Amino acid sequence: MSVPRHMTLDPEVAPARVAAASGELAALVATPPDDARRRPGVLAVPGYTGSKEDFLHLLPLLARAGHPATAIDLRGQYESGGPEDESAYTIAALAEDVASLLSAGEPLHVIGHSFGGLICRHAVLAGAPARSLTLLASGPAALGGNRAAMIELMRPLLAEGGVPKVWEAAGGTNGTPDVPADVQDFLQRRFLASPAAALLGMGEALLNAEDRVDELRALGLPTFVLHGAGDDAWLPEQQRAMAERLDARYLELDGALHSPAVETPQATADALLDFWQPLDSG
Repeated sequence: MSVPRHMTLDPEVAPARVAAASGELAALVATPPDDARRRPGVLAVPGYTGSKEDFLHLLPLLARAGHPATAIDLRGQYESGGPEDESAYTIAALAEDVASLLSAGEPLHVIGHSFGGLICRHAVLAGAPARSLTLLASGPAALGGNRAAMIELMRPLLAEGGVPKVWEAAGGTNGTPDVPADVQDFLQRRFLASPAAALLGMGEALLNAEDRVDELRALGLPTFVLHGAGDDAWLPEQQRAMAERLDARYLELDGALHSPAVETPQATADALLDFWQPLDSG
């Protein structure tokens, strides 16, 4: 899970609710300052066990560069809520919400973090309009390795004691002793707010995601593969190979692991702005 450095909202950022296909979703909306040259908007979509706060430090940087930027809690995440129905949390079902947001106005730059990248990819392949797609610490298909094994371990724990049992078994915030108290409180509230069905459904989707890289390349959408040098979800070599298959822009960020938007927000913003600038000037 992504761990913000603090919970303070910058002046450009405010909480909001946005209308999506399944109903209202919780969001953070960043508005450019009055003196900034207005540029195309941005939609940021978090990954598994994530939330809009995964982009808390990135949003104001994008807004100051002129990009109105919105980050959402997917259905079943933190303040969006969701049903106890695993079928509501497939990639296709979640992509319907993303597609509805992308279809509501002018084409946006889309950022999908981790599992969010698979959802955004599905949305654009289904016809949702976008100016570009950034796959941030995301991969070509199903998640493997230790993170996949952890998802497998969750199912019996959820059956035994629900979401609190999973939080307890994972050690709560014991593994984040240097994190401020308000951030630790947030991490616990966010995790416990997840319906058990959301953890199960999204987890199942992550473990069984299909490789749709060739379809995305054929779409011709400008795409950026961006990740941390220490990513331990989809490994750097997997993401590099995906970028080559996509003929996409590619960058590995030093000093970042699986959550560049909170670990190296300025470098992440600089990379995104450099990618978008020629797309917006044409």
